[in-house]
Parts: sequence; structure tokens; C-alpha cells
Amino acid sequence: MTAAQLSRSLPGPPPSATPNPVRHIHAPRHTDESSIRYHGWRVVLACFVMAVLVWGFGFYGHGFYLAELQRLHGWSAALISGASTAYYLLSALLVVFVNDAIRRLGAAGCVVVGTLALAGAAAALPFVREPWQLLAAYLVMALAWATMSLGAINNILGLWFEEKRGLAISLALNGASFSGVVVVPALVLLAGVADFRTAMLAGAALIVAAMLPLAVTTLRAAPPYAPGRAAPAPAAADAAAGPWTRRSALASLAFWSVSGPFSLAITSQAGFLVHQIAFLEPSIGRYAAGIAVAVTTAMAIVGRLVLGALARRLDQRMASAVSLASQAAALAVMTQATEVRTLLAACAVYGFSVGNVITFPSLIVQREFPAAAFGMIIGLSTGVSQLTYAFGPGLLGMVRDATGGYTAPLGLCIALNLAAAAMVLHRPRAAMPAPS
Repeated sequence: MTAAQLSRSLPGPPPSATPNPVRHIHAPRHTDESSIRYHGWRVVLACFVMAVLVWGFGFYGHGFYLAELQRLHGWSAALISGASTAYYLLSALLVVFVNDAIRRLGAAGCVVVGTLALAGAAAALPFVREPWQLLAAYLVMALAWATMSLGAINNILGLWFEEKRGLAISLALNGASFSGVVVVPALVLLAGVADFRTAMLAGAALIVAAMLPLAVTTLRAAPPYAPGRAAPAPAAADAAAGPWTRRSALASLAFWSVSGPFSLAITSQAGFLVHQIAFLEPSIGRYAAGIAVAVTTAMAIVGRLVLGALARRLDQRMASAVSLASQAAALAVMTQATEVRTLLAACAVYGFSVGNVITFPSLIVQREFPAAAFGMIIGLSTGVSQLTYAFGPGLLGMVRDATGGYTAPLGLCIALNLAAAAMVLHRPRAAMPAPS
């Protein structure tokens, strides 16, 4: 009896059906994404918690770390900021392959790795004594950012949602805005009451306690839209063009019609948000500048909720252009205004689109690209954007130092936003890979 005959005679699935918990799962016949009982909404909650933790400790937390490490060691801001730049650049390279990591390890395995890296790096920061140790801790944290932030969340929710994907992503990414309101103020308070070491060790314990149970339970469930599912037959043009690869995407105008404009937009946005308090404080004072940041963050949450509710009804490229133009208009008002209420109103208008700028790319990719390419395209696009926005804050700082004020830096942000708004309106004829 041959091996093939023996395998057919034995009960149960053939050996090749078992090794990968994600790759060989097929969609159930009935998947009601509108039902509150649908497991995908629990995955959204897990991704919300993940966003709170990774943005709190891996994004907003860098300003807190800079202040504390300067106080403890007297290191220059340039040295610490250089480590932060290395962090973003490495994570930009890693996030390109996040869909491969999820495909091989499953969502749960990928997030467990990221959780341990985030907690380990956070716990290590109070104990660094040399600059190379800081760099090592940040590079470990880069693994967490790549496996838990935007690219990972988009990929994980793409395994659970099609019809409600826009709403799911918007709800999950509200955790990023929420983290800025909760995590850093809590770290600052705890460091003031106790010390930096206590704050970071407590933070590391929180990361493990909050995320690991969700990863090994909620995220371990078999997703209905995993690679390998029975999908609709591809269009003739898509079939003729062949499957997407990273190489074909980078050579495709369709890919750059999404990644190009949003790379410019996110560079502008990252730069402005880092410099927002420094820009506003001389005009309206520290207290009002803090309120302006809170208003910006709160409106980002509102904007995401509105987009999530309306995503399927919108022309997403036109909506993106309007959002980017509204941010440019708000920045233009800020360059001229000095009155508190006017500046707060401009920050509210700007903030309404802050969250949507990182949500729109996934919605456009979902609508214009083949479903099988979603994870790879999103990971690659996120990596491209991160490579550019890593230099946004430094670029604005250089322009500010060269000109002696913030009029020119905000003018640069306005130009980037308007260029992005014009570029995103270019509609490729078809989202097909270029010939390789």
C-alpha cells in the first residue's frame, strides 16, 4: 500500500491539513458581521486594547522617555531623538512583512511576540546606563510597533471583516487616540508620585496583564477570511496580470496612487502634532495649548466614528481629498490667528481628520485591490509611510530653526497636504500588478 493510499484509509484530515492554524481555515457559510455576537467584534476590542498599549508606550511615550532620560543621565535631546528615529526606521522595515508573520504565526502568535517585546523594552528603559543600551531597548520596541500597530491591526481585522471593515478599523484605531489621553498622563503621574523605574515597571506589568490574555484567547480563534478561503473568482484582467508581489506593487502606479499621497499627508501630520504645543504656547499659554491638544485628540475619535459609519457610502478618494484640504485650511487659519477660541476651533477642524488619514488607505486598498493582496499591500504601504513620517518632526524642526518661527513650517505642512489631496484624486484604471 502506498503512502497516499494509507493516508486516505486513515480517519481524520490528511496530515497536510493541520500544520498552520490560519492558512487552512475557510470561511463559514454564514458570517453575519452585523451581529453583536459575531466574534469579530471581540477581535475589534482586542485590537482597541492593543492600540492603547502600543501607541501609549511606543508612540506618545517617547516624549516622556526623553524628558526622564535627560533628567537621569543628562543626555542630549539629539541623542535620544536619534534612537527614536532608528526605532521608527527599523519598525518601518519590519512592518512590510507583518502579513507574512501573521500568516505563519497566526494573529495570536504575532501579538504575543509584540507584547513581550513591548513589555520587555518598557521594563528595560529605567535600567539603561549607556546610549547603546537605549538604542538596543528601542530596537526591541520596534518589533512591538511592527507587530501591534497600524499594519498589524489592519491585517488582523482584514481576516474578520469585509462588509464592516471600515467601521471595525475605525473603532479599533480609536485606541490610538485614547492612549494619548490616558497612558502618558498616568506615567507622568506615577513617575511624580514614585519614580521613573516604578512607572515603567508598572507599565510593563500592565502590558502583559492586559494583552496576553486577549492574544491567547480572543485572537486565537479561527478567522473566516483567512488566506486559503474559497473566494470569488478573480476578474479576467486580474487573473491575466497574475498575483500581487511586493516587487510588482512597488512598480505599480495603482499602489503609489495610495501610498504616495498618504505618505506626504502623514509626514505633515506627524510633524505638526509633535510641534503643536511649541507652536501654540507662545500665543495662548501652556494651559490653553494643552486644551488644544485634547481637543485635537477628541475630534480624531469623533472623525473616526463618523468615517466608520459612512465608509461604504463614500467616494473614499474624494473624502480623503476633502479631509486633507480641510487640514490645510485649518493650518492656514492657525498661521494667522492669535485668539484662543479661533485656534481651538482650527485644532478641532484639523483633529477631525487626524485619525482618518491613517484609516483611509486601508479602505481604498480594500475597494480597489484584490482581496488576496490586502494584507501585503497594507503592510508595504504602512512601511513606506513610516519611512517618510519618521523624518517629519525633524524636518519641521529644521525649518523652524532656520526661519525663527512656525509660519514656514506650517506652510510646508499646508503644501504637503494640498499635494496629497491632489494626488489621491488620481484614479488608476485598474488595481493590477505591473508586469514583472
